[in-house]
Amino acid sequence: MTLKAISQKAIFLILACWLLSLPAFAISPGEAFDDDKLEARARALSMELRCMVCQNQSIDDSDAPLAADLRRLLREQIKAGKSDDEILDFIEDRYGEFALLKPRFDIKNAPLWALPFLLVIIGIFFMRSFFRNAPKIKQD
Repeated sequence: MTLKAISQKAIFLILACWLLSLPAFAISPGEAFDDDKLEARARALSMELRCMVCQNQSIDDSDAPLAADLRRLLREQIKAGKSDDEILDFIEDRYGEFALLKPRFDIKNAPLWALPFLLVIIGIFFMRSFFRNAPKIKQD
């Protein structure tokens, strides 16, 4: 390999690593709490909330303006002395259950949680009846 090819690969790797680390810059230093315990709590809660713009990213990982607004709202709720459940309920009431990355198990979405298990059970019964009624192969 030539020196030019090696340097191009090195530049590509550095650029790729930098691009992959961009979500780590989502929280601006002005947002963070001075207290490490409060900051850890805020980060844990923000990992449970979905960015409405990015949809499969938490607000902790997203640098979208709406995610920043949700992080500020979450931190305001923590400063107000609310518990984690109260904060999640507040966000859910305001933005809907879609805002939660892990939906809660309740009567509204119980069919969604049960459907994969039901499909597996139905599949087992279909396979069982298929093999039971299959013609026998004679071996000589």
